[in-house]
Amino acid sequence: MDFNEIKDRRGTYCTQWDYIKDRFGKENLLPFTISDMDLESPEEIISALMERINHRIFGYSRWNHDDFKKAVNYWYKKRFNFDIDVDWLVYSPSVIYSVSRFIELKSQKGDGVLVNTPAYDGFFKVIEANERKIVSSPLVLKDGRYEIDFEDFEEKCKNAKIFLFCSPHNPTGRVWSAQELKKIIALCKKYNLFIISDEIHMDIVYDAHHTPILDIDDEYKENIVLCTSASKTFNIPALVGSYLFIPGEKDREDFLKILKNRDALSSPPILSIIATITAYNKCEYWVDELVKYTRKNIEYVVSYLKTHIPQLKCALPDGSYFAWIDFSGLNISSEEFQKYLIDIGKVAIMPGLTYGEEGRYFLRLNVGCSIKKVKDGLERLRKTVEYIKKI
Repeated sequence: MDFNEIKDRRGTYCTQWDYIKDRFGKENLLPFTISDMDLESPEEIISALMERINHRIFGYSRWNHDDFKKAVNYWYKKRFNFDIDVDWLVYSPSVIYSVSRFIELKSQKGDGVLVNTPAYDGFFKVIEANERKIVSSPLVLKDGRYEIDFEDFEEKCKNAKIFLFCSPHNPTGRVWSAQELKKIIALCKKYNLFIISDEIHMDIVYDAHHTPILDIDDEYKENIVLCTSASKTFNIPALVGSYLFIPGEKDREDFLKILKNRDALSSPPILSIIATITAYNKCEYWVDELVKYTRKNIEYVVSYLKTHIPQLKCALPDGSYFAWIDFSGLNISSEEFQKYLIDIGKVAIMPGLTYGEEGRYFLRLNVGCSIKKVKDGLERLRKTVEYIKKI
């Protein structure tokens, strides 16, 4: 495995590279955008997929079998010391599909869905598409670290039916402590909020420890679903597939009725199932090396900004392969900065405004790539800032 290797993704129908114009209005920009990686998946996954492809028959498949369930259970025991109940485990085509279905199941049109902002932009879209109201509880930034304002959080709980949680948090990279999770559950229990926990970034963690929310409180677990996938960790989102833990028996039945009967989505892509089984059974070593690599990439970003662009600030996150960069020191709007990044730097970096008003003066830089690409992007960022300073 060589994370320094640069693989040309252009011409592969790749969202990040081939369709950059759709979001940024121009071609030929260096992209640090959507949350996938420019890194090859583990060799064990590739070999398993090739073996299945060489079988040359691709009929309908199943997810509800011991090989899939045991692989997921093994991963949770090994990585999080959490022994799941495999009866809770259910397949889903994507985390956002699961989120959407549980918003539908656990609230009515017009009800509030509470989120911590800034937030993954897919949360805003799925809440609005289900005709629910977004209830925002902004995170508080203290010394480069985001915290939940529990006083505000409790107040906002009064106006919501669901808490849509992101753990670890996208885009800020916070990994929530067990103590914070206990407070969240206690408040949701007090105000009778159902918790949907998106834990798709669970494996990319640095000095913190990720705790699955279902490992906290047995008494409230039937009012929680945990949604996740191997897709972010092993860079396999195009294979399409996720899973969720649904402790409540009726909730499982209701979800499966929608998945199977209404939406006809219960037959999974076989390559996704094989990739997940292989990843969890054979590729832990690869994740350990990946985490070391992305950490070094973010540390390089932090150091580079301090030395060469001191107007911009970035702290090492608890987890995720995102550098969350504060550009408020430039005294420029997000819209203006994006224009200069595109026209002068020829670089595409996700504007923090994408994740809500609280992200207005931030950039989300995806460092799930070679260090050479990170260095190139930072030089383009520096060129842009130097141009801004002259005008």
